[in-house]
Amino acid sequence: MEWSCRCPLAMTRECSRLLPRVCAALADPRQPGSDDTSLEKLLDWFRELKALDPTMQLLQDNPCLTEFITSVLALPEPSPSILSFTLRLAGILASSETRFQHLQQENLLLRLFGRNGPLSSAAWEDASVRSGWVEGVRSMMDHHPALHFLCSGGGIDVIFTLQGDPSLFVASAASQLLVDMLTLSVEPETATPLSTKDCDWPACARMIIKRIEDSLQSSSASHIEQSLKLLTTLFGRCTAPWTVALWLGMAEKIESLLTEETVQAQHMLANLLLNVAWSPLFCDTEGSFWALVTSALERLTPVQVGPLAVGLLKLYKCPQDVKIQALTVLLQPMDCILRAASQPLEYAGLLDESVSDPIAVESLLSSKSTCATVLCQTLAHLEELLSLICLPVDLPCTSLLRSLMTILQFCNGFLRPASPLGSTISRILINCFRVQRSALDVLAALSEQRSCDMLIENLFDVLLAYLESPNTSPTVLKKTFQATSKWLVRLQELSCSNSQQQQTEKILEDVFLVLQKRLCSPCWEVRDSSLEFLTVLIKHLRDQDEFRQSLLSSEVPRLTESLLEDPESYVRASAVTAVGHLAFITYFAPESPAEGNQYNKENTVAKLQEILSTDPEGFPRRAVISIFTKWLRQGCTGQLEDTEQFVSRVVQTVEHDLDWEVRLGGLELVQVFCTQTICQLSLPKCPYAPVSSAVTSSIHQDESLQIFCRAKLFSFLFRSLCDCDKPVGQRACNILLGLSNSFYPISTLQVSQGTEESPVEHGIAWLERTLKQGSLAQNFPTDGGNGVDFQDPESMMLALGTIDFIELCYELSKSSDYVEKSPESLLQDILATAGAIEENEADCY
Repeated sequence: MEWSCRCPLAMTRECSRLLPRVCAALADPRQPGSDDTSLEKLLDWFRELKALDPTMQLLQDNPCLTEFITSVLALPEPSPSILSFTLRLAGILASSETRFQHLQQENLLLRLFGRNGPLSSAAWEDASVRSGWVEGVRSMMDHHPALHFLCSGGGIDVIFTLQGDPSLFVASAASQLLVDMLTLSVEPETATPLSTKDCDWPACARMIIKRIEDSLQSSSASHIEQSLKLLTTLFGRCTAPWTVALWLGMAEKIESLLTEETVQAQHMLANLLLNVAWSPLFCDTEGSFWALVTSALERLTPVQVGPLAVGLLKLYKCPQDVKIQALTVLLQPMDCILRAASQPLEYAGLLDESVSDPIAVESLLSSKSTCATVLCQTLAHLEELLSLICLPVDLPCTSLLRSLMTILQFCNGFLRPASPLGSTISRILINCFRVQRSALDVLAALSEQRSCDMLIENLFDVLLAYLESPNTSPTVLKKTFQATSKWLVRLQELSCSNSQQQQTEKILEDVFLVLQKRLCSPCWEVRDSSLEFLTVLIKHLRDQDEFRQSLLSSEVPRLTESLLEDPESYVRASAVTAVGHLAFITYFAPESPAEGNQYNKENTVAKLQEILSTDPEGFPRRAVISIFTKWLRQGCTGQLEDTEQFVSRVVQTVEHDLDWEVRLGGLELVQVFCTQTICQLSLPKCPYAPVSSAVTSSIHQDESLQIFCRAKLFSFLFRSLCDCDKPVGQRACNILLGLSNSFYPISTLQVSQGTEESPVEHGIAWLERTLKQGSLAQNFPTDGGNGVDFQDPESMMLALGTIDFIELCYELSKSSDYVEKSPESLLQDILATAGAIEENEADCY
């Protein structure tokens, strides 16, 4: 096709022929309207076209575009979708200054975007029309003539009104548009630095700034919020020097809002201050800006100021005293919890002094409507802070951990506080799943800190209470498992003295006793998360003697294996993974129990192979192939001959699986096997790992090819090349390309040297033609019926040297719908939908 030789989105002759009919069909009110998706694709195409050529050529070559706009404007009641499309199309076309002048001379822009256009019609009530108007104007904001056209026609008033539009999409787009207009107005026309004086600013910028200032000083809460949103967006996007002058002119008004208790937009003030703080222009630590930030930290509630506090802590240029203040704000609710737990205070609190009024924090925590919200937000911010690679300030980790344990004990009713505030908070938090989950997340993150060791025994008392309690919900139990696994890893790092070893053994014994009960839970989610917990523990602790002994002396291994037959597929999948990791302790470790080991190992492998071949659900089968690959990668499947038989059995099962992810997993297994075999046999160039560059003997080549053929890998690989699921074909092609590079290090295709093709060469030619059909040939025979023997080393050697796998990889990388996405196809689809396609072009069969 013609378009494929050029830019895929270019205006071809076929497009130019179809476009007038498409425009006529869209403008015809008698035709059924085209769907919104097609119109969006059409607009995307025009955006590409206008970016390729900003001149008048597009309008000159396609006068149907201006005729379409004129026709839509002439309709007494155009449909909202077509009118919205027309507004956006006009904006795209007018983004070039030359095309803008042409459309303005035709009086089209004034009729579309002026006061006598859709603005004054009944169509304006439709949100899609208002959205189209805003998007059209925003597309034009690439040059000053469009800016002056809008400012002189009262467009700024319209946009400020649309900031409060009922449609959030329209309101957000209007705010973004004002930022674009202000930026366009100021930057190109400003040769000298601007000051806070109005006379220094360009006319359009003065109009916008005046509206912002008036809104900030108005009594309308919605107007204040809209202007704060606008300023927040501006300082988040623009870092030009003139924004400093803008801020200096606005700072006093912002500060006055901060001190007014009646203003309801304090959270937006915090967002604005954070965006200004992150601007590289505000680096003066002695300036008034940080004083304003400090005032905000003092005056706003923890809910309002939390995002600002955590954002400041992540900002390297923030003054240290402001960082300490921000951290204090985050810790105040946690400090309040700790102080409420006992009266008098048994332990030191988190803070020596507060930033904001402690009474305000206590009031929030003692209210049923705000307590959980305050704690969840505070905990989320602390987790975000703990996730940083380097903490910007010192955290009082021990007191923070004690506060977290207090929250968790409040939530499960295990703590009876003496203070009235503590009793109130405890009643509010009892069985509050939201707070439990958030606290456990922070608890898990805190395990990375090295200053909480003295409380570790008390901590496990709290965790075990949650693990044992029948009132712990499945989601909270899952979080408890995650936190427990992190702290068990930390505990093992501390187990150096005899007393600590005894403590570790006791904790592990208690954990496995609880795990035994949870593995027998009637709730499948609990059984599933219990298996996941076990798998994580084995991954991190399988080399620790105390862990292995505690695990093997419990009933956990037997119960885990029994869950391979669980009625729930998710549980079976998790059981497969857990059993696979257990094998590293029970079968594959040098110190594994010898008695009965071989029988148990074979029995487990047989069970997993049975699941791979017979389980009706995909999740367990995917888990099996993943475990088999992990075993193979870590060299746990025996000597080369045993591994060959193992891989062969797995591949013959997997290649017929209906789940593409299982087939993809099988290819990963094949890739690992090929890598190991080639490297073990010292081939000259292992495609996946560096090896010696010495010349390889033909004996080694023959040996490796014989292994691959005996294992029946090639029939699986070539069949996978034609798989209807593209990731499978791509992985197979990459493996074959790697093998080809191994056997033929010099990238040259092998050429037949005879005058006539041998039967083998004839078969390879058929194979290459078949592969080029891609997924159309997904069921091609692999039994040698076409002269291709996939178990014959000579044939496979010839195939690896003859077939152009690089070209196949390129074909597989192309999107399957790249033809259907062409502009011609899009235009034809629109015509077909409108019933305007010519009879001789219709698909009649």
